[in-house]
Amino acid sequence: MCRIGGWIGHQHGGDDVAGRIEERCTSEARTATESGDSFGHSDKKRIYGLVVLRAEYMPTVENRNRPPVLLVGNFLSATRGTRGVCEDLALRLKAAGWSVITTSSRPGRFVRLADFLVTVWRQRNRYQIAQVDVYSGPSFLWAELVCWVLRVVRKPYVLTLHGGNLPVYAQGRYKRVQHLLQSACAVTTPSAYLFQQMRSHRQDLVLLPNSLELGKYPFKRRDHPALNLVWLRAFHNIYNPSLAVKVVALLADDFPAVKLVMIGPDKGDGSLESARDLALELGVADRVIFSGSVPKETTAHWLNGGDIFLNTTRIDNTPVSVVEAMACGLCIVSTNVGGIPYLLKDEHDALLVPADDAVAMAKAVQRFLTEDGLAGRLSMNARRKVEQCDWSTILPKWEQLFIDIIQRTTV
Repeated sequence: MCRIGGWIGHQHGGDDVAGRIEERCTSEARTATESGDSFGHSDKKRIYGLVVLRAEYMPTVENRNRPPVLLVGNFLSATRGTRGVCEDLALRLKAAGWSVITTSSRPGRFVRLADFLVTVWRQRNRYQIAQVDVYSGPSFLWAELVCWVLRVVRKPYVLTLHGGNLPVYAQGRYKRVQHLLQSACAVTTPSAYLFQQMRSHRQDLVLLPNSLELGKYPFKRRDHPALNLVWLRAFHNIYNPSLAVKVVALLADDFPAVKLVMIGPDKGDGSLESARDLALELGVADRVIFSGSVPKETTAHWLNGGDIFLNTTRIDNTPVSVVEAMACGLCIVSTNVGGIPYLLKDEHDALLVPADDAVAMAKAVQRFLTEDGLAGRLSMNARRKVEQCDWSTILPKWEQLFIDIIQRTTV
């Protein structure tokens, strides 16, 4: 295999490499056959290696029009238990036959940035187009650096906007944000909120919602919900987990059966400890279960263990956790912040309350128990809304976007 690796390292271009590998493989087999010698273990291993390399470098006829893609984002589910939308996109593209390179799964922030930049440069001959996630704060600078390197290596790229705080961040950095967005071949956003708020920086934004495989989210209409509450998010101050604990405390006297399951990884800013301490202080520690991070494939199971979903965040865009709860048919009570009112319609598929208002959230929960027909109607409407977000609908749009850009940029 070292001989093969050394030989292949001098070649350039996927199709050229594939052709040369095929010639080399054929030559090796012909030589062994004409000599009359039987194939030894080393011969088999060498030719098998060539065949594998050819399969890697030579796309099938079916996939020839699918350009290799580099996805730049936070692939941290293995190390932090937080699964980004980019991970789902990578898996879907691979399942559809695309060649996908991803970066980065490195847990350290600066190590991850270095891996972004190194991958963009070192893998430049293995991808034709890149997709880059864009957030506010220091992550915005990272996106700028990644896109600068992409321009150096002359690769077209698509930006995907994330985070409920991005419009606020962009207000004080108008030229920087506009320059980055205008430099891309296309800019996508998963929410109507960012689509509207960021259009002053670029008009032709593309709305591609966060998607689910709906078949993995069994729906149950909650006509008569029990007081089994579910909270699903990372433990971080911006998601305000302590608000959910306060809601339980307010409900406990009148509804002794109330329970809350809090699901999600600890982001390390003290929010998890604060929520636990508050549960002890308010006397509801026996009613609140901290389950920690759970595997993505079990999310629907955990959600369907409850009937009412609490989204307590202070800043938000289009959270996948809320979309997942909608798919399962949970009754949703959410703070009315950022992109939430673009995703949820008050009194139609959820009940919305002001941020950091435990009393208003507790009263909204009570309404699901006391107002006849409310829970079932909102549960059904929420499921109907997210049916348009199935991967079977959204993935073809991503594929066509990549193909169209390659066709435009290679003419």
